[in-house]
Amino acid sequence: MYRAFRVVALAGLAAFTLVPLYVMVISSVKPLRDVQGPFTWWPSEITLTPYVEMWRTVPLAGYFVNSAVVALAAMVCSTAIAVFAGYAVSRYRFAGRRTFLTVVLSTQMFPGILFLLPLFLIFANVDRLTGLELVNSRGGLTLTYLTFSLPFAIWLLAGYFDAIPKELDEAAEVDGAGPMGALLRVVLPAARPGIVAVAIYSFMTAWGEVLFASVLTDESTRTLAVGLQAYATQANVYWNQVMAASLVISVPVVLGFLALQRYLVTGLTAGAVKS
Repeated sequence: MYRAFRVVALAGLAAFTLVPLYVMVISSVKPLRDVQGPFTWWPSEITLTPYVEMWRTVPLAGYFVNSAVVALAAMVCSTAIAVFAGYAVSRYRFAGRRTFLTVVLSTQMFPGILFLLPLFLIFANVDRLTGLELVNSRGGLTLTYLTFSLPFAIWLLAGYFDAIPKELDEAAEVDGAGPMGALLRVVLPAARPGIVAVAIYSFMTAWGEVLFASVLTDESTRTLAVGLQAYATQANVYWNQVMAASLVISVPVVLGFLALQRYLVTGLTAGAVKS
């Protein structure tokens, strides 16, 4: 009885996951007239025209570059900062250490929309006072995404570093390496799964975000997630091109996840337990 229930539950979960993906794929190869009419599970005509026209209807290539630059910059900066912050929290004992970790993690409790207006006002005033353009710029959007990914990244890597014996650091220092040398030569190679997990999390957080990107960007800095709205015009909505573009957007994340999933699972599991 239990086995039959498990099979039915897993089949239902698989259908719940795969049916939307099937609808997306099948809609992306339909002519526009078929997508706008009553839904059919199989197209009357299969065409790859949406995959060609989607680059011409909107400047998708430019949006792709913006998303790639912002997501990669957020990933690199978040990972680098989290490595040093997590290592300091794990290896050194200082006043307010646990309070710092609690405050860092507690920021994840609040919905991101609460920070939208304050961040916009801060960026606008920085621009007015210093001339440093943060609104409608890739740099401002990257800085925004750091506020999303850094708290979890620091907490995760601090837990992962706690699981690495301190004797490794001490052995490296006995061999003549300083604290920085021990971190770079000994601890980082051992913490590779955790670092990869943080990098993937930071990239995915920036790649698919919509709300802040829709407010803090203009036509020249718009990202892919926001650019999909451009397929809807006053006269028409190119649903087949929307589906085709959505699949293309998903490819980098899916490929990266498949290539690095073993590091992601190991990193999240080890970093979730803190001493």
